[in-house]
Amino acid sequence: MADKLLTIEHLKKSYGDNLILKDFNLTVNRGEVVVIIGPSGCGKSTLLRCINGLEEIQGGEIKLYGEKIDRNKKNIAEIRQKIGMVFQSYELFPHKTVLQNIILAPIKVQKRSKSDVIKEAEYLLEKVGLSDKRDVYPRQLSGGQKQRVAIVRALCMHPEIMLFDEVTAALDPEMVREVLDTILELAKQGRTMIVVTHEMSFARAVSDRVLFLDKGEIIEEDIPERIFDNPKTERARRFFNTFEYDAVKNHTDTLNRKV
Repeated sequence: MADKLLTIEHLKKSYGDNLILKDFNLTVNRGEVVVIIGPSGCGKSTLLRCINGLEEIQGGEIKLYGEKIDRNKKNIAEIRQKIGMVFQSYELFPHKTVLQNIILAPIKVQKRSKSDVIKEAEYLLEKVGLSDKRDVYPRQLSGGQKQRVAIVRALCMHPEIMLFDEVTAALDPEMVREVLDTILELAKQGRTMIVVTHEMSFARAVSDRVLFLDKGEIIEEDIPERIFDNPKTERARRFFNTFEYDAVKNHTDTLNRKV
């Protein structure tokens, strides 16, 4: 039986009269990687911010292991610790070193042993190829390196689920691969993740399930092979045709497919 980690029921999100998410429903199981794709402004990033309690919702419920996520509840900070979020803009503290950025929250918020947290941070930095950057400042890093540090910082909080919001959108093309490889490795480890991306070949390689959103609604949902190779809806077909989709299919094998 599937282990339901996140459930979203009848979610409604609007900004004034502008309805962003309409009666949105989703279940994510432990160890599952769900990738969300769709045109700009369709509600992808807003959905992630709602899941993390960063946005007020106007209807419905979001639950993590049956516990309601409500940004107005006293325990919202505790719940957020279980949800790791990596933003497009890194959100690193510029006046702190890489190591200091990573260990701050586990020590201050979770009250964990400083020596244990440093040991874990150093291990994770080694895993993403940044051991030699532990004592440098964010301004001394490339965009891809900053993003990998942001991922390590999130992992160090031991989240139940990871949310990735267009994490390669601000990167130069040569930096994209190093970040995508890091996320692919997390998928192989069985991490539960929701990934918003415009990288179609990556979406195909990393996902267990793909959601295609448009105007705040799930237009199509399927395993990657079916949704990319044979989309059922005309809207999805038109969307995929805006990409060099033959190249997407032909070059997916350049990514290390999730196993």
